[in-house]
Amino acid sequence: MKLKVRFEDKFQTIELDAKATEEMWITLSIEADEDITQEEKEQLIQDEWDKQFNRPEYNNWHKETRHIDPAPKRKRMDGRAGYICADEDDASFDIMDYLNTYDPTEDYGNKFEYEERCKKIRAEVKPAQADMLIAIILDGMTVAEYAESIGDTANNVSHRYRRTVNNLKKIF
Repeated sequence: MKLKVRFEDKFQTIELDAKATEEMWITLSIEADEDITQEEKEQLIQDEWDKQFNRPEYNNWHKETRHIDPAPKRKRMDGRAGYICADEDDASFDIMDYLNTYDPTEDYGNKFEYEERCKKIRAEVKPAQADMLIAIILDGMTVAEYAESIGDTANNVSHRYRRTVNNLKKIF
Protein backbone atom coordinates (compact mmCIF):
# COMPACT_ATOMS: atom_id res chain seq x y z
CA MET A 1 0.00 0.00 0.00
CA LYS A 2 1.13 3.53 -0.73
CA LEU A 3 0.15 5.99 2.00
CA LYS A 4 0.20 9.69 1.13
CA VAL A 5 1.40 11.80 4.05
CA ARG A 6 1.29 15.59 4.03
CA PHE A 7 4.46 17.30 5.19
CA GLU A 8 3.83 21.05 5.40
CA ASP A 9 2.44 21.83 1.93
CA LYS A 10 3.79 18.79 0.02
CA PHE A 11 2.78 15.14 -0.02
CA GLN A 12 5.19 12.27 0.51
CA THR A 13 4.41 8.65 -0.28
CA ILE A 14 5.26 5.87 2.13
CA GLU A 15 5.27 2.22 1.07
CA LEU A 16 3.55 -0.09 3.56
CA ASP A 17 3.76 -3.89 3.44
CA ALA A 18 0.79 -6.15 4.29
CA LYS A 19 1.67 -6.37 7.99
CA ALA A 20 2.06 -2.59 8.32
CA THR A 21 -1.24 -2.11 6.47
CA GLU A 22 -3.02 -4.37 8.96
CA GLU A 23 -1.41 -2.52 11.87
CA MET A 24 -2.49 0.79 10.34
CA TRP A 25 -6.05 -0.57 10.05
CA ILE A 26 -6.03 -1.37 13.78
CA THR A 27 -4.24 1.84 14.78
CA LEU A 28 -6.73 4.07 12.98
CA SER A 29 -9.64 2.09 14.51
CA ILE A 30 -11.43 1.63 11.22
CA GLU A 31 -14.55 -0.49 11.25
CA ALA A 32 -15.95 -1.99 8.06
CA ASP A 33 -17.42 -5.20 6.68
CA GLU A 34 -15.07 -8.16 6.53
CA ASP A 35 -15.82 -8.88 2.88
CA ILE A 36 -14.15 -5.73 1.50
CA THR A 37 -11.36 -5.93 -1.03
CA GLN A 38 -7.75 -4.91 -0.41
CA GLU A 39 -8.16 -1.79 -2.58
CA GLU A 40 -11.22 -0.69 -0.59
CA LYS A 41 -9.32 -1.33 2.63
CA GLU A 42 -6.39 0.78 1.42
CA GLN A 43 -8.78 3.55 0.36
CA LEU A 44 -10.46 3.52 3.80
CA ILE A 45 -7.05 3.72 5.49
CA GLN A 46 -6.02 6.65 3.26
CA ASP A 47 -9.34 8.44 3.88
CA GLU A 48 -9.05 8.03 7.65
CA TRP A 49 -5.40 9.13 7.56
CA ASP A 50 -6.39 12.22 5.56
CA LYS A 51 -9.19 12.96 8.00
CA GLN A 52 -7.00 12.62 11.11
CA PHE A 53 -3.54 13.73 10.05
CA ASN A 54 -3.38 15.25 6.57
CA ARG A 55 -5.28 18.42 7.40
CA PRO A 56 -3.31 21.56 6.51
CA GLU A 57 -4.10 23.19 9.86
CA TYR A 58 -2.83 20.06 11.68
CA ASN A 59 0.48 20.01 9.84
CA ASN A 60 1.09 23.75 9.79
CA TRP A 61 0.53 24.37 13.49
CA HIS A 62 4.21 25.20 13.95
CA LYS A 63 3.89 28.32 11.81
CA GLU A 64 2.03 30.02 14.64
CA THR A 65 4.11 28.48 17.42
CA ARG A 66 7.62 28.48 15.96
CA HIS A 67 8.87 31.16 18.37
CA ILE A 68 7.64 29.40 21.48
CA ASP A 69 10.31 27.73 23.58
CA PRO A 70 10.10 23.93 23.09
CA ALA A 71 11.26 23.31 26.68
CA PRO A 72 9.64 26.12 28.63
CA LYS A 73 10.22 26.75 32.29
CA ARG A 74 7.19 25.78 34.30
CA LYS A 75 5.76 28.48 36.56
CA ARG A 76 5.21 27.79 40.22
CA MET A 77 1.59 27.09 41.11
CA ASP A 78 1.87 27.65 44.85
CA GLY A 79 1.39 31.42 44.73
CA ARG A 80 5.06 32.36 44.93
CA ALA A 81 6.98 34.01 42.11
CA GLY A 82 9.49 32.11 40.01
CA TYR A 83 9.91 28.88 38.10
CA ILE A 84 10.38 25.27 39.07
CA CYS A 85 13.12 22.82 38.23
CA ALA A 86 12.74 21.45 34.70
CA ASP A 87 14.81 18.31 35.27
CA GLU A 88 12.39 15.50 36.15
CA ASP A 89 15.27 13.04 36.75
CA ASP A 90 16.33 15.01 39.81
CA ALA A 91 15.57 12.89 42.90
CA SER A 92 14.96 15.95 45.05
CA PHE A 93 12.35 17.27 42.61
CA ASP A 94 8.74 16.68 43.61
CA ILE A 95 6.06 18.37 41.54
CA MET A 96 3.63 18.25 44.47
CA ASP A 97 5.85 20.75 46.30
CA TYR A 98 5.03 23.33 43.66
CA LEU A 99 1.33 22.75 43.11
CA ASN A 100 -1.34 24.57 45.03
CA THR A 101 -2.85 21.59 46.82
CA TYR A 102 -5.29 21.61 49.70
CA ASP A 103 -4.50 19.71 52.87
CA PRO A 104 -7.17 19.78 55.61
CA THR A 105 -4.57 19.21 58.34
CA GLU A 106 -2.77 22.34 57.17
CA ASP A 107 -6.02 24.28 57.44
CA TYR A 108 -6.53 22.96 60.98
CA GLY A 109 -2.96 23.90 61.89
CA ASN A 110 -3.42 27.38 60.46
CA LYS A 111 -6.64 27.83 62.44
CA PHE A 112 -4.92 26.66 65.62
CA GLU A 113 -1.99 29.01 64.99
CA TYR A 114 -4.41 31.89 64.29
CA GLU A 115 -6.22 31.29 67.59
CA GLU A 116 -2.92 31.15 69.50
CA ARG A 117 -1.82 34.47 68.02
CA CYS A 118 -5.19 36.02 68.90
CA LYS A 119 -4.80 34.81 72.52
CA LYS A 120 -1.30 36.33 72.75
CA ILE A 121 -2.50 39.67 71.38
CA ARG A 122 -5.56 39.75 73.64
CA ALA A 123 -3.39 38.96 76.69
CA GLU A 124 -1.05 41.91 76.07
CA VAL A 125 -3.30 44.80 74.96
CA LYS A 126 -6.74 46.24 75.64
CA PRO A 127 -9.75 44.57 73.94
CA ALA A 128 -10.35 47.43 71.47
CA GLN A 129 -6.67 47.46 70.50
CA ALA A 130 -6.64 43.67 70.22
CA ASP A 131 -9.62 43.71 67.84
CA MET A 132 -7.88 46.35 65.73
CA LEU A 133 -4.59 44.40 65.56
CA ILE A 134 -6.32 41.13 64.74
CA ALA A 135 -8.37 42.73 61.98
CA ILE A 136 -5.46 44.59 60.40
CA ILE A 137 -2.56 42.17 60.90
CA LEU A 138 -4.09 38.70 60.94
CA ASP A 139 -7.24 39.20 58.85
CA GLY A 140 -5.55 41.43 56.28
CA MET A 141 -7.92 44.41 56.45
CA THR A 142 -6.57 47.81 55.52
CA VAL A 143 -6.65 50.63 58.05
CA ALA A 144 -9.32 52.40 55.99
CA GLU A 145 -11.52 49.26 55.85
CA TYR A 146 -11.24 48.75 59.60
CA ALA A 147 -11.98 52.43 60.27
CA GLU A 148 -15.08 52.20 58.10
CA SER A 149 -16.24 49.02 59.85
CA ILE A 150 -16.08 50.64 63.32
CA GLY A 151 -17.33 54.06 62.16
CA ASP A 152 -14.13 56.02 62.79
CA THR A 153 -11.73 57.97 60.58
CA ALA A 154 -8.74 56.26 59.02
CA ASN A 155 -6.40 58.85 60.52
CA ASN A 156 -7.48 58.05 64.09
CA VAL A 157 -7.24 54.31 63.49
CA SER A 158 -3.79 54.54 61.91
CA HIS A 159 -2.46 56.53 64.90
CA ARG A 160 -3.93 54.02 67.36
CA TYR A 161 -2.55 51.17 65.26
CA ARG A 162 0.99 52.62 65.24
CA ARG A 163 0.87 53.28 69.00
CA THR A 164 -0.32 49.73 69.69
CA VAL A 165 2.34 48.20 67.43
CA ASN A 166 5.05 50.22 69.21
CA ASN A 167 3.72 49.01 72.58
CA LEU A 168 3.83 45.41 71.36
CA LYS A 169 7.42 45.88 70.16
CA LYS A 170 8.39 46.98 73.67
CA ILE A 171 6.69 43.93 75.18
CA PHE A 172 8.11 41.37 72.75
